[in-house]
Amino acid sequence: MAEAQLFVSQDEFTCSMCLDTLTDPVTIPCGHNFCLKCLTDCWDQSQECSCPQCRHTFTTRPELNRNTLLNEVIKKFKRPRLSPPSQNYAGPGDVECDFCTGKKFRAVKSCLTCMASYCQTHLQPHFEVAAWKDHKLVDPDRNLKEKLCEKHRKGLEMFCRTDKMCICLMCVVTGHNGHEMVELEREREEKEVSMILFIHLKTDSRELEHILMSVQREMEEIEKSFTSLIRCIEEAHRKLTERIREQEKRETEKAEGVMEQLKKEIEELKRREAELKELSETKDHLHFLQVRATLHREFDQTEVCAPLGSRVLYAYLDWFLLIVCVVLRPHSQISSLVFFSLLSDFCPLTLDINTAHRVLRLSEGNKMVTHAWTKTGYPDHPDRFDRYVQVLCREALTGTRCYWEVEGTASDLMIGVAYKGLGRKGQGVECVLGKNDKSWCLQWSHPQYSVCHKNKQTVIRAPYSPRIGVYLDWPAGSLSFYSVSHTMTLLHRINTSFTEPLYPGFCLNGYSSVKICHLTPCDH
Repeated sequence: MAEAQLFVSQDEFTCSMCLDTLTDPVTIPCGHNFCLKCLTDCWDQSQECSCPQCRHTFTTRPELNRNTLLNEVIKKFKRPRLSPPSQNYAGPGDVECDFCTGKKFRAVKSCLTCMASYCQTHLQPHFEVAAWKDHKLVDPDRNLKEKLCEKHRKGLEMFCRTDKMCICLMCVVTGHNGHEMVELEREREEKEVSMILFIHLKTDSRELEHILMSVQREMEEIEKSFTSLIRCIEEAHRKLTERIREQEKRETEKAEGVMEQLKKEIEELKRREAELKELSETKDHLHFLQVRATLHREFDQTEVCAPLGSRVLYAYLDWFLLIVCVVLRPHSQISSLVFFSLLSDFCPLTLDINTAHRVLRLSEGNKMVTHAWTKTGYPDHPDRFDRYVQVLCREALTGTRCYWEVEGTASDLMIGVAYKGLGRKGQGVECVLGKNDKSWCLQWSHPQYSVCHKNKQTVIRAPYSPRIGVYLDWPAGSLSFYSVSHTMTLLHRINTSFTEPLYPGFCLNGYSSVKICHLTPCDH
């Protein structure tokens, strides 16, 4: 007898839980069919046994036996199996699909016409059915009920200016006839303009009041600062003059020629002083720093009699530049001057992929690192961290001064430097930034900062900033951390003695990322 032809749809043999063709089908007492594994996993995770499709509850857990007949029918069904949709189950905080049965998928869109949320699978009719293509789709919204009219259960689409409330189209003809009404988008635009104007007026008024109240206090503080600095300048000038005269006397006793040379140097020093005074009056920050660097190079090339030497000239130059930055410039420009001074030591950095933990992803030319949670396909490498989620830069910093800035998005992040000997394998303190004698770091744990070295922590109280500046003065044994926003605030400075090249590095925890910034004079 010829075998009967099956005239059925593939959907009739699909498990409503995994949305795939039934595998080892089982039939429960309410008559619905599921994959043996899907139903077993569902009931193992629940305290009660109920049908995922009709929600019928069983007092005792039914015994699950494979439906042999249905299994044979499925074997004869020659169509290829459906691939599971590429979507995720809804988790905490996600909007669930209103049409999924059993374990619900995460909604990808909400429809303001249907007032329902859809996963990728159940959303498809909105793109295929002509009557649904004009529906208004938005990002998943868990508060769709708030967008319904309480009286008519219709979508709120108009704003009644007379009653100052949102209404549906039924309200327009039933309770608001003759009222002034506009569309929601137009009302929002006008309200936003009014709100922005109000905020600007309030802000300007408060700023003016604050300026007037603080002018007197600022003038008093400036007067005190000038008085103190003038005394400091006079004392420094007196000591410097005494030192020059003593040297002049000794050199005169040695030889007339040395005396002549010393006089020339004094004249040159006075000329440089005049140049520095003229330089202090410029408002061009870039010109200020360029001339400063030129003066340093000229001092290097000047032959000076020992022991007056370059140390006295450098001390005098740096002392004078400090006075210029602090005294002769308005207070509002001090942060800019500090930044331009640091910018001259800017050091471009690149992350070393051979050190990155396998859950870290590098991007933007290895200038950005993100905690990805899932492991990447990085090959084994002796420099790779295998336990702590850390990464180091490729550049070895030694015998120089370097400045760099980073931006981070994190609730717990470490920024620091380490010797190459920092441990890479295992979970001991020898492998963590700041927990040993081979590394120093700033721990950025909202809402506070702390500096760590040799597993000792120093808490710092400072406002939160997503941008951090790091200044390394390797020869002087200094490591400084700055909070960078519209101003630069020194968070902490570590003074020590470095003995090896240092590698900048980061430790990321949780959902976090760090980006090494490219700096230009316009950034601050």
